[in-house]
Amino acid sequence: MANNTASIKAVANILIVDDIPANLKVLGDILKTDGYKVRPVPSGSMALQVAEKEKPDLILLDIMMPDMNGYEVCQQLKENPKLADIPVIFISALNDTNDIVKALTSGGVDYITKPFQAEEVKARVSTHLKIKQQSMELQRLNVDKDRFLALLAHDLKNPFNAILGLLELLLKNIRKYDINEIEKFVSNVNKVSQNTYNLLDNLLLWARVQSGKLPFEPQKLLFSEVFSEILETLKPNADAKNILINNVTAKDVIFFADGNMVKTVLRNLVSNAIKFTKSGDRIDVIAIKTDDYVTITVADTGVGITPEIKANLFDITHIQSLRGTANETGTGLGLFLCKEFVEKHNGKIWVESEVGNGTQFHFTLSN
Repeated sequence: MANNTASIKAVANILIVDDIPANLKVLGDILKTDGYKVRPVPSGSMALQVAEKEKPDLILLDIMMPDMNGYEVCQQLKENPKLADIPVIFISALNDTNDIVKALTSGGVDYITKPFQAEEVKARVSTHLKIKQQSMELQRLNVDKDRFLALLAHDLKNPFNAILGLLELLLKNIRKYDINEIEKFVSNVNKVSQNTYNLLDNLLLWARVQSGKLPFEPQKLLFSEVFSEILETLKPNADAKNILINNVTAKDVIFFADGNMVKTVLRNLVSNAIKFTKSGDRIDVIAIKTDDYVTITVADTGVGITPEIKANLFDITHIQSLRGTANETGTGLGLFLCKEFVEKHNGKIWVESEVGNGTQFHFTLSN
């Protein structure tokens, strides 16, 4: 929390509006010593001009001023779409309840009576800056959520359309097709269904992480056992493309992690490697132990990743469906889930790739 407060102070600029120079100086000195950027102005009309030129993060506003009182200034601020979200704290010698109510109904978020205490001013300014920052973060998260849901709906709609289309065609022609043609249709439906199931599985895991309902139970694990389980799950996919998956770890590695989360990370990374590796190539899975952590690498000889896609691989707002070397479909949700799970272990995940020369995903876990 201390770091968060420091970052708020480092960037926050506060507009102080009061027609008495002594008040401007006192308030300015209080806030400057607390690390804020301060802009004092002596009138309401000047305050509106200054705010329009460079939008402040917060305004301290006197009420009794000669050219335009504080109520009028606040109302005009709230009527301006560009400035309406600026928190306004009234500071006035008026202490009647009606004056306070009028200040708050005109758009103020708080009211400080004169004479004021320095610590009270600093505390209220800090509180409302934090509230504003949290509000902006919530708005950003809502935008991200809406975009994510739109992308997810698109990624779910496509495979279901494919399944329905294949089944409809099969039903219409089932008496015409021979067993080989029927087997081909069923195989395609199975592949699309499996990909869709994996997507839903990742989605449910992600939702449980966001709600805090996914247990986190780290324990000592043998890498060879984790790898064997993943290999058993994904071997049919690899065999279908004649891809060899190797554990090239020199000796068995023990690490401390939540088994389900690590298996999810490894399953997603190896599954992606299969998707983007050409038939007949190989995938290497490596675990290297140092004094402080274990680095696990999934290296393929596939098509590689462009710099543009690589830059946004772990960003939920840039989830994108890409087709594999055998026209496999999928979504980037798995990679975002990998990032969530690795960071839950205080580890880090990154990618190295060059178009045409394969990709290496690396992630770290504690010993």
